Amino acid sequence: MSNNVREVALDTLLHIEKNQAYSNLLLNQMIQKAGLGPKDVGLLTEIVYGTVQRKMTVDYFLKPFLKKQKKLELWVMILLRLSLYQMVYLDRIPERAVIHEAVEIAKKRGHRGISGMVNGVLRSIQREGLPDIGEIKNPLERLSIETSLPLWLIQKWTEQYGIEETTEICKSTLEPPKVTARVNCNKTTVPEVISLLEQENVEAQKGDLSIDAISICNGNLPKTRMFQEGYVTIQDESSMLVARALGPKKGDKVLDSCAAPGGKTTHIAELLGHEGKVISVDLHPHKVKLIEDQVKRLGLSNVETLVSDSRHLQDQFNNDEFDRILVDAPCSGFGVIRRKPDIKYSKKHEDIGQLATIQLSILNSVAPLLKNGGTLIYSTCTIDQEENADVVEKFLTENKEFIIDETLIDRMPEQLEGYVKNGQVQILPHYFGTDGFFIASFRKQV
Repeated sequence: MSNNVREVALDTLLHIEKNQAYSNLLLNQMIQKAGLGPKDVGLLTEIVYGTVQRKMTVDYFLKPFLKKQKKLELWVMILLRLSLYQMVYLDRIPERAVIHEAVEIAKKRGHRGISGMVNGVLRSIQREGLPDIGEIKNPLERLSIETSLPLWLIQKWTEQYGIEETTEICKSTLEPPKVTARVNCNKTTVPEVISLLEQENVEAQKGDLSIDAISICNGNLPKTRMFQEGYVTIQDESSMLVARALGPKKGDKVLDSCAAPGGKTTHIAELLGHEGKVISVDLHPHKVKLIEDQVKRLGLSNVETLVSDSRHLQDQFNNDEFDRILVDAPCSGFGVIRRKPDIKYSKKHEDIGQLATIQLSILNSVAPLLKNGGTLIYSTCTIDQEENADVVEKFLTENKEFIIDETLIDRMPEQLEGYVKNGQVQILPHYFGTDGFFIASFRKQV
């Protein structure tokens, strides 16, 4: 096993910490740069994600052993973190190997004093064992350390969902995310894709929640012909429900107002069956390029992209121009923590209110562009009520021509029957092992 993996892990984690870089994007760059083999890529991914995911827990374990240390350089702290993560959570690597490699990296990067200290801390932990999280008296503080989630977030969720539901949410953030894909209904069917993927050594089964979904049990989907030729798109199952909620009909003109990276745009376009049109808008040119790449791979001819701030679309389009509008709004992303664990440390309490303000202003700006009788879907990949139900309530107060669309339930899978209330559904990540997601449906009254 190459020592290189730990050094790449250290560099990656240092970069995430210093630059608030997204772990998923950065990891891919680092893998390419280091030219690692498949086995090493697996280990690197495990160390980087695991260390980010369990950061607060690992820091709690380290704290009593660092009491005598003056302020540590960031790289030394991260080296201790990633080493202890492996010692505690990875069974297949012997502790002595982890300690040896940590000491070697410390010698190479620092001086003798640092390598001696790293060795001393890790060996003391090996000898004396870990502090007991169970000794934390306050149940919310204990949950915070156990699941590495900031206390303010746990307090907020507890107010919204109660302690039992919050505990389930917190635990679910530490589970590995499923790999699911959406089948392009223009080209093929779910059973056909499953059998064709088998020929390419990818084992898949029918999804649990979305009728368009397959779940990948084994194999590398992006490397397959099925993926490259546009038969499937990687997307979470709860995210696939959004285009279904919108219910596009052949010939519709649809606006997707916050569209990157294009999963929902392309799903809507597929459901339109080469007819109608989707105007797919995003603020950033490089993100619009991602949408265009997807559209091309999937062979879709009914998508038009536009770089624009969706709060200014009234300058580009007429009132009553669209049959259906989707606002998949920028949000805190708390529904996707298991995919992007760094979110939980980078977001602050005050961000939530600011996001809710942006979400409402986007809804208010696109509302006039919808035809009478048209459907407006508001969705987020968060579980925070301030960004979800509260935004819905404010939008309805400010836009009297809109009503809640109770028919949403007819477009949702039967497993969600008990969860769709008042034209809205909040999917929590532990319900079906999907991302946490919120969907609300509005109708513009004739």
